[in-house]
Amino acid sequence: MVPSATGEALEGGPASVLAEKNALAKMRGAVLPAGVASGAFVLGTDTLVTVDGRVMGKPASAREAAQMLAHLSGRTHQVVSGMALGRIAGLGAPVAAGEARVACAVTDVTFMALQPADIAAYVASAEWKGKAGAYAIQGLAASYVSEVRGEYSNVVGLPLCLLACTLREAGFDLLRRAWL
Repeated sequence: MVPSATGEALEGGPASVLAEKNALAKMRGAVLPAGVASGAFVLGTDTLVTVDGRVMGKPASAREAAQMLAHLSGRTHQVVSGMALGRIAGLGAPVAAGEARVACAVTDVTFMALQPADIAAYVASAEWKGKAGAYAIQGLAASYVSEVRGEYSNVVGLPLCLLACTLREAGFDLLRRAWL
């Protein structure tokens, strides 16, 4: 994992378009260590939560996290992850323009109705920090989820099935860790 020199857009289109654009920008803005070999893969990802057309990124404060959770309470929302996969064009060179594979995964998640005390306890855990929609399904918030339709790993933040398929399209079998 390396840092990227880009921000995340939350406006300017539907969540799927935003997640893909953000993932592509992160991939292209990746700050790669010296000596990365030509042909190495670079993966950029971005996950957003959306409900009723409202796109939720990562909350900036505990208050905003509580508001997001209250908005998700008792409802079904979508977790949208954009993914951009490219390969290094040459030693230390960025991914060649137009050579990235961009894809998106969408998973429906239903929360049970949350009481104000539930929201306050979750916010106090600080698990919401850095999480789109203010929750982590792989943590304490799992107890709030009554249904998941779609790829679970997408909700965690990296759609592994989609990644494996995209790598296969690029000529690499992830399971066998071998070129096709």
